Amino acid sequence: MPESPVSQPPFDGRVFVSTLTGAPGVYRMFGASGELLYVGKAGNLRKRVDSYFLKPRLQPRIAAMVAQIASIETTVTRTEGEALLLEAQLIKSLKPRYNILLRDDKSYPYIHLTAGDFPRLAFHRGARSGAGRYFGPFPSAGAVRESLDLIQKLFRIRNCEDSYFKNRSRPCLQHQIGRCTAPCVGLITIPDYAENVRHAAMFLEGRGGAMMGELVATMERASADLAFERAAQIRDQIAALKRVQAHHYVQGASADMDVIACAIRGGIACVSVLFFRNGVSLGSRDFFPRLAVEADEATIISSFIAQYYLERPVPAELIVSHAPEDALPLAEALSDRAAHGVEIKGSVRGDRARFRDLAQRNAEAALTSRLASRQTLLARFEALRDLLELDETPHRIECFDISHTMGEATVASCVVFGPEGPEKSQYRRFNIAGITPGDDYAAMRQALERRYRRIQSGEGRLPDLLLIDGGKGQVQQAIDVLNELGIEGVPIVGVAKGEARRAGDETLILGRSGGTLWPGPESLASHLIQAVRDEAHRFAITGHRGRRDKARETSSLEEITGVGARRRSALLRHFGGLSGLSKAGAEELMQVKGISRELAERIYATFHG
Repeated sequence: MPESPVSQPPFDGRVFVSTLTGAPGVYRMFGASGELLYVGKAGNLRKRVDSYFLKPRLQPRIAAMVAQIASIETTVTRTEGEALLLEAQLIKSLKPRYNILLRDDKSYPYIHLTAGDFPRLAFHRGARSGAGRYFGPFPSAGAVRESLDLIQKLFRIRNCEDSYFKNRSRPCLQHQIGRCTAPCVGLITIPDYAENVRHAAMFLEGRGGAMMGELVATMERASADLAFERAAQIRDQIAALKRVQAHHYVQGASADMDVIACAIRGGIACVSVLFFRNGVSLGSRDFFPRLAVEADEATIISSFIAQYYLERPVPAELIVSHAPEDALPLAEALSDRAAHGVEIKGSVRGDRARFRDLAQRNAEAALTSRLASRQTLLARFEALRDLLELDETPHRIECFDISHTMGEATVASCVVFGPEGPEKSQYRRFNIAGITPGDDYAAMRQALERRYRRIQSGEGRLPDLLLIDGGKGQVQQAIDVLNELGIEGVPIVGVAKGEARRAGDETLILGRSGGTLWPGPESLASHLIQAVRDEAHRFAITGHRGRRDKARETSSLEEITGVGARRRSALLRHFGGLSGLSKAGAEELMQVKGISRELAERIYATFHG
């Protein structure tokens, strides 16, 4: 007879603690299946880990976590500050179930100053891999756009795309309204433009005083050289700078300061941050970290600071509503990382106290709004359960949609919703290839196969409900794919638009049974389905437009030997754009100045093979 498997003895925490050092470090708690339960930091590993097994009464969620522990691993660090940063890195990368986790779904916006003789300043979000410099991060897209608007007025740096810049033959509207120096048509020299760019960079770096001093000195030299028109231009620029600084300067704000407040209610925490740079308010942002164990405001603020500033520039001052116990080692660790002094202050007076109270009110208001939205969302999930007669309320809904333009650049989207709303870190896009252009059924099949083959291989989890934006044909593709993959128990519902395509007129197609439902515009379940479907549509069309624009961004003319910027501009101007040019014959192409027969035939061959 085969031997029965030997059961693993229960984890003995007290025996394990007896082997630990009293040095600072990080501990990781694992369950029986190897799942990471919790990551923690400690100034003294032995005392901290021992507290989980010696206390007679632990908080319920902590007790539930301790009961699951099968093993603990530790990493010794040199200082408690190093332990803080290592803990934050592990939490962000491994996402343990019981840790406070900062869910920052959206990357922060930056201002990108490109490289080249005539660089552009532009809004940027995403990987900072392009050539040039990046300024930020900013708390919101609005803060970036406001800064760009100011810089255009003050320094007249171009913001147009390179493809547009290369093909201009006369100044655009931005030059006419005094927001660009028109480098595209040579109305400013490279050195003068570079000086404007340098001053704009100084302004973004917070060196407005030094930049102002340079402008004053330049104005005085121009006046001494009798270049009165140039001196008058610089004078007006200085006056505009002073007006901007007076308008945006916040009385009582230090040069660089973030004000952080936390509020907890109903099992949800909100962290609200006010951002100040160079004495100027950049606005605020609210965060809702995931809470898996009971935690107070100070603990949440400590975790937030460690995770948020791990990969971002940290200001000199952090004003907090609840001072963490580890404020001193955390400030020292951030100071070492930032190469400048960082202070975390909880006890403040005057203007700083006023800003702290303002952040606290923001956190309370955002939390109230979140709780109201959460109750509404839970009601919608329960209504959907009742409408579809599901055994349990779904906790994970996935929805697929297809987007293309006449079959070009087809993209499929998959969005994920849970009881807390959209889970954007779980969203996925699929660039569809190898199908007949415009075949939505094939596109849906390919996206579903790619998605659920990955899940079968261990990447992610199956949904409790699968929504398909489409009719019976699209739903059948989902049924076939799940059957082929051997996936059972996932309800499939198609969302078919009504005849007038009005929100609320959708018909629900029940996948495996083949029945239909019409919940109506007043149904809470219908509201949830519309929100999920609309988000899938938005995510798909955004991906499609990005893919399509990228394909069209590089003009075919740029790949033709002998067609430089001047000839390219002349050709596009003569034929009214790339579409008209692509239809021209070789004889017509030769009518453009500088286009020989040989070059005309090469251009024609590019478009017609």
